[in-house]
Amino acid sequence: MATYSFRGRRSARQRRGFLRLWRVVLEQLTILAPGLLGGSVARAAKARGLARRIMLWARRPETRLQLRAQPWCDAVADTPEAAVREATLVVLAPPVDRLADLARQIAPHLPAGAIVTDVGSVKGDIVRQGHAALRAGTHFVGAHPMAGSEKSGWEHSSETLFERRVCFVTPLAETAAAATETVVRFWHDLGMEVVTTDPDRHDEIVAHISHLPQVLASTLCAFLAGKDPAWRNFAGGGLRDTTRIAGGDPVMWRAILEHNREEILRALRQYQDELQAFQSALANREFLELAARLERGKAYRDQFRPPV
Repeated sequence: MATYSFRGRRSARQRRGFLRLWRVVLEQLTILAPGLLGGSVARAAKARGLARRIMLWARRPETRLQLRAQPWCDAVADTPEAAVREATLVVLAPPVDRLADLARQIAPHLPAGAIVTDVGSVKGDIVRQGHAALRAGTHFVGAHPMAGSEKSGWEHSSETLFERRVCFVTPLAETAAAATETVVRFWHDLGMEVVTTDPDRHDEIVAHISHLPQVLASTLCAFLAGKDPAWRNFAGGGLRDTTRIAGGDPVMWRAILEHNREEILRALRQYQDELQAFQSALANREFLELAARLERGKAYRDQFRPPV
């Protein structure tokens, strides 16, 4: 993996100067199916001056009507095909189970040199299908900004959502280097620290650090839902913090689980081994072993980056 970051010894003035030197303004940024992430891309790109024109398309007519009234949107198209005809960079932002089909739908209508990226949290098959769908002279470069929320919809989008967050960019070996560089630069200019990696390696990583936590939070809430309903009224900060992400959209998460099934199953099996070892130590009164596991967990948590 390669990391593109401006942390470290450069001063704030040096970093700003470097960004001005390398920032490229897109002629047209097109965002298809904007929800929380797609809407935030539009807001952030407008606020940072990254595109001369921002074009949106949404599936529902009433959503398109609402988007036309937003100051961070320059135009709204009635079809995906019309939205991409003059696009320099296209950001696909639908649920993961619709990404490949949307790439195939717009492929014949992309202008020469256009680059397509996405915000999907699963990359392997989607990147390969997206790459295969596009004709010669256009490029698909997968991306996954790690900046989601339990909230959904463009109404919750924010121009600061991506600041100081990580974005995976996942080119294939055959992806044009210049296209990858453009996508890396775009996400960086939105305020993100960019990491490039293989699509399958990405899926292994996020199965552990994103998808597994979602499964744990959701199944914990599902388990507690079978207990006395009054118990939820006694919940303190620990349960609320642990299960916050269980409030995410079940339809969206079903699609993610389906598309990253094998990696999530591997992560679950390994976690079950850890949980079984913890249960065994407790059952056998091996309290020193329990303490060691608690200490190891605390040490890992203490090394997280400070929150944004």
